[in-house]
Amino acid sequence: MKVNLKEISREENVMVWLGHSSLFIQIDRERFLIDPVLVAGSPVSFFNKPFKGAEAYSPEDIPDIDYLLITHDHWDHLDYEAVISIKNRVGKVICGLGVGEHFRHWGYNKKDIMELDWNESAMLKNDIALHILPAQHFSGRKFIGRDKTLWVSFMIVAPSLNIFISGDTGYSKHFFEIGQRFPTIDFAIFEFGQYGYDWRDIHLMPNDLVQAIKELNPKRSFAAHNSKYALAKHPWKAPLEFVSKLSEEHKFNIITPMMGELVYLEDCSQKFTKWWEE
Repeated sequence: MKVNLKEISREENVMVWLGHSSLFIQIDRERFLIDPVLVAGSPVSFFNKPFKGAEAYSPEDIPDIDYLLITHDHWDHLDYEAVISIKNRVGKVICGLGVGEHFRHWGYNKKDIMELDWNESAMLKNDIALHILPAQHFSGRKFIGRDKTLWVSFMIVAPSLNIFISGDTGYSKHFFEIGQRFPTIDFAIFEFGQYGYDWRDIHLMPNDLVQAIKELNPKRSFAAHNSKYALAKHPWKAPLEFVSKLSEEHKFNIITPMMGELVYLEDCSQKFTKWWEE
């Protein structure tokens, strides 16, 4: 599906999944764009191409953004062409330590870039607090020189609701610790897809997702990092089938919107189809 992001009233608390880990979130009149990969998810054109129908959104579709959040600097989370295209529509870039250097090199104004360490926080407009939290992953945009920048997760604590964004991560004790620190999580976005045994330390495996949801205990959850690209060996719809079954068996409220479908963040009764079966 495709909604016109520019026509969404700022009074609406909504999320739109743009594919893979790219998200448009609007909460308490502030607009957030997370990990926008809208042109290329790889440094070379022949690798990591999106599935047909998964490439509906482009940089031209992005409205003015108050906060651009980057979880880490891998190509499938930090798209050079996309962030260059929207540069004049971004208020602030918020990212982990070292990631801001990419943006400074690409012409972003230094005063508009905020780099934070794990367990640091920033107060944003309209009484919204943004907490930078741990994740278990790695970083780097080249085959050499890995881990010179920080990978993070985010917690948006707003007057209306609290939203957790896991970033790419394997399972570790940080989920339990975050759940203890933030006992009320209204909406949790987990990176779930592109997993495999060899990647079990850096991407959530199915059983890891179950444990992470139990420890965070969110009112609603959503699984991103799937369906747009094929980076792992599992069938493309396997993550969607798993979360759908998990929601039914464990009574977890895990939503399954289509890419581009409008999600009303405060409507826990909103229903979604098993669109991947069509």
